[in-house]
Amino acid sequence: MPVDKDSIRLALTRVPYPASIGGGADIVAVGAVSKIAYCDGYASVRIAAGGLHDDQRSGLMQQAAAAIRLHAHQAQETLHDVHVELTDDVPQGLNVKPAPASGAPAPGGGHRPIPIPPAPQQARPLANVKHLIAVGAGKGGVGKSTVAVNLAVGLARRGHAVGLMDGDIYGPSFPTMLGLGALDTNVHGTLIPPFPVHGIKAMTIGKLVDPEKPLIWRGPMAHGAFKQLVEQTAWGELDYLIIDLPPGTGDVALTMAQLLKLTGAVVVCTPQRVAQDDAVRAARMFQQLSIEVLGVVENMSFFVGDDGKEYDIFGRGGAQLMAQRLGVPFLGSVPITMALRENSDSGDPSANFTDASPRNRPLVDALDRLVTNLENQVALAGMRSGKTSPQLTIS
Repeated sequence: MPVDKDSIRLALTRVPYPASIGGGADIVAVGAVSKIAYCDGYASVRIAAGGLHDDQRSGLMQQAAAAIRLHAHQAQETLHDVHVELTDDVPQGLNVKPAPASGAPAPGGGHRPIPIPPAPQQARPLANVKHLIAVGAGKGGVGKSTVAVNLAVGLARRGHAVGLMDGDIYGPSFPTMLGLGALDTNVHGTLIPPFPVHGIKAMTIGKLVDPEKPLIWRGPMAHGAFKQLVEQTAWGELDYLIIDLPPGTGDVALTMAQLLKLTGAVVVCTPQRVAQDDAVRAARMFQQLSIEVLGVVENMSFFVGDDGKEYDIFGRGGAQLMAQRLGVPFLGSVPITMALRENSDSGDPSANFTDASPRNRPLVDALDRLVTNLENQVALAGMRSGKTSPQLTIS
């Protein structure tokens, strides 16, 4: 039987509900399975586990995942990942017995634990990367990818080994912004070498799919695509890996928080109030996921005309006030300039740092301050986590 939603539901009938009355009732029979999703080797299930103690919840997760893995093995299909989510709901119509003491056997009738050995302990993803930094935003169109690209290039120009990952799997923009159109994607064994451009190592799903094909993906597929970009790219040793996230607070951000140990996150916002409201939600999401907010960037802070005059189109300073209100650092403001637009469209972000013309000077200065402030916040985050210590140089 091939692996699909129906066959996964059937496989889950082998898993007993720990506190079912009379013993022997499985999680499907008692109505505990509220969601099943499967696509391209990625399975996700949601199970109601209200009233169960920690040992029972842990056992339920292991048994459900094992049942799905066993089914995939018997169907001779490759299963990349299984995600089991437990809720605090109690299945409707189920009378739950008081939870037995920790370590006591849970009732299960004729069901026996599914004979699947525990998965081998895997090395932490990206163990050779010193600092993982996510760049997120509460809404689209605020220039999050622009900030991520220029942060990566700016850090590389400071002598750091930098990687840049396009985690915005629904709308990848790096092929254009980095000028990757003429480069071919190669595969070495099970790993994909990143693209060496502008002094950084870059990877984007935009080079792995048809450039005009819409990526209409549900949660498990987005989870799998992000996980593959992380684990199947040959990043090597890096000082920084900048991860550009999709806008909002959805599946990819949750996957990242579960999969990776981040140094922190940067939130991008434009000055106007409507963008600030969404940026606040993004900052709170990172904090709720125990990811430190390294700072806020105000993009499109002002417009610089060819005559050098500055225009506050969206009301400069709004994001800085928001950062103060949230109690997080303000990393800097990035202006709108003709050069920034031209360099992004032509795939040459390095020119944002090398063009010394008067019209580009405000942008060069702004990006330089932005990179410096991020380096400082990363150093402070390292000291707070105990990974680094202050250094005194005597000359």
